[in-house]
Amino acid sequence: MTRYLSGHAGPAPEAGGRLRLFCFPYAGGGASIYSGWQHRLGSRVQVMPVQLPGREGRSAEPRFTDLESLVDDLDDELGPALEQPHAFFGHSMGALIAFALTQRRHVRGAQLPRCLLLSAYRAPHLPAPQQVAADADESELLESLISLGGIPPIMLDHPEWLSALLPVTRDDLRLCASPGPGPDARVPVPIHAFAGLHDSLVSPAEVRGWSRYSADGFSMRTLPGGHFFLRDRNHPLFAELSQLLASLSLSPTTAVPA
Repeated sequence: MTRYLSGHAGPAPEAGGRLRLFCFPYAGGGASIYSGWQHRLGSRVQVMPVQLPGREGRSAEPRFTDLESLVDDLDDELGPALEQPHAFFGHSMGALIAFALTQRRHVRGAQLPRCLLLSAYRAPHLPAPQQVAADADESELLESLISLGGIPPIMLDHPEWLSALLPVTRDDLRLCASPGPGPDARVPVPIHAFAGLHDSLVSPAEVRGWSRYSADGFSMRTLPGGHFFLRDRNHPLFAELSQLLASLSLSPTTAVPA
């Protein structure tokens, strides 16, 4: 099993006949943000949280600060797992990673996801969403994360947790600011985008810019909440995802072995 795949989804259904949903985290986040998603999305899909290096169970590994290098490594490592029917979900930085990986695989003629589910991130031709610079001091970085709702209140009582989080977030901001997909990087994959109505970092209009990057259809939902709306376990996002993914679920005649 590739080092990128994590067991944070919780108990999964048998893989045969299930669409795999690879989930990429936001800046500073790890695979644990998708804990419980298997239960919320049900047995039609197999949730596959992607654990990037330098966080949680991979904290001892060096982090990527360059998008192209990360995507090259993801493609190499996840390649065998992507031979079965799958979709990508990415929130914030994760949306950028999911799209860039799809573009790379399209260029080299590899199997593509059945759809891209991109949440809370501006389209690539727009400046990277950056409320604070990657080289900001710790107090500025912390204040920015608090204002966005990116730090659970319990973490504020644990300085050791914050000291681990801030370097990860800083390097992820560098990754988001590194060269990424160009304005003509269209892929033959449907894109379904999601925006938070009260997101102070990324506006719905900026999320709608993803429409130019699909050669196979685009839809968008504006949902309640701020930048980290996916943290709400009862958020309408899960109903939206369930409905979209149900239309992609594999029939018995198209099921493939695990």
